[in-house]
Amino acid sequence: MTNNSRRQSREKRTVYVMIGMYCRAHHRAPDGICEECSALERYASSQVDRCPFGNDKPTCLNCTVHCYEDSKRERIREVMRFSGPRMLLRHPYLSVMHVVDGRRQSDRLK
Repeated sequence: MTNNSRRQSREKRTVYVMIGMYCRAHHRAPDGICEECSALERYASSQVDRCPFGNDKPTCLNCTVHCYEDSKRERIREVMRFSGPRMLLRHPYLSVMHVVDGRRQSDRLK
């Protein structure tokens, strides 16, 4: 088990919520989330845990190291394209904090 920062934990929660929204709309799995989406969530969570930046991890959009496999990267983009616009209404705190985290990181890079 890794010792995640609050921001890393929030990022993992945001991805979990986004994948859940996508899965419910597209796969309608009877048990909440299908195995394919569950595997993507586990993969995303493990990538956050393994991030070489640790507690200073930037949002993936602002990251200089792209650690996702190509197929998984395209899949998570598909999920984010669908869920991103819906997050603001359904999960406003996570949405706003994701934008804030991204801006903090881009300010540090200047």
